[in-house]
Amino acid sequence: MSRAVVVERPGSHRLVTGPPPGPGPGEVVVRVAAAGICMSDREVYDGHRDAAYVRYPVIPGHEWSGTVEAVGEGVDAGLLGRRTVAEGFRSCGVCERCRSGDTSLCASGYDETGFTRPGAFADHVVVPARLLHPLADDADLRAAALLEPAAVVASAVRAGQAGAGERVAVVGAGTLGLLAVQLLAAGSPGELTVFDPRMERAVQALAFGATHACTPEETHDLAGRYDLVVETAGAPSTAASSCLLARRGGRVILTGIFTAGATGIDLVHLSLSQLTVRSVFGAPSSAWAFAVRAFGTGLIDPRPLITHEFPLERFGDAVALVGGGDPKTGKVLLRPS
Repeated sequence: MSRAVVVERPGSHRLVTGPPPGPGPGEVVVRVAAAGICMSDREVYDGHRDAAYVRYPVIPGHEWSGTVEAVGEGVDAGLLGRRTVAEGFRSCGVCERCRSGDTSLCASGYDETGFTRPGAFADHVVVPARLLHPLADDADLRAAALLEPAAVVASAVRAGQAGAGERVAVVGAGTLGLLAVQLLAAGSPGELTVFDPRMERAVQALAFGATHACTPEETHDLAGRYDLVVETAGAPSTAASSCLLARRGGRVILTGIFTAGATGIDLVHLSLSQLTVRSVFGAPSSAWAFAVRAFGTGLIDPRPLITHEFPLERFGDAVALVGGGDPKTGKVLLRPS
């Protein structure tokens, strides 16, 4: 039998049990080893996610790892038993955006595992085999569950084109921010400053390679200092403050998902400073491949970010921790197996 957490509607979930799912043509069934809970999942549970980006009832879970247990027609049987992760976006692969490499911007419409398709808060998840990124035979599946946020960070870091010796700032020291520190530190920046109000996160950022840790209140004193600013917090004021941190002619990459009412970017400052500002939504296939390689070679190590693990039966306790405000809460995992 196979279990799954189903969010029937905002604020209501139940654990269901039934026969294991079977793969269709071109699909695989993966036994889930670990699945991360992020703020997007909390938004699904609370009913705060944009209606165009969720379909109830839904089995959440878009950050996950596992082992291929069954393959469908047309899928290489050599994948059986492979440890793996998979891209979440169900891109069509044939539209103009997909053929340009922007698979996270597929013109066929939004479709993502864990939001519009059954996700990995379950014993099994079914995904198209073409979206798999197989891992090494000895890969740590607990840590690999964080490769989805790592892929988002990889997309941001690649877009920012950080050069050796540059001054770089990371705004926010949550999961995305701390993974960004690890990747950026590997590129030998001249300075790598992290901005976050939580002392516990600042200490962790310094351990991961940041050279300085500052509070948001210090943003004003460091305005115009950085060649590249990577924003990861998605807080109401962090897009605007990130642009103020960048030097004239600098680059700003926004990875946070902002909500209505966020502080607007100062357009006068933007134009006079000749900033390059780019947002990141999810991760294209190339960023996934980059993140998986970085994980395999040890450039990123998500293990220290994990602070809590729960069985499927305690989904309610697990999701309550996410976004609860406790600075000691890092990445929360569900562990079906």
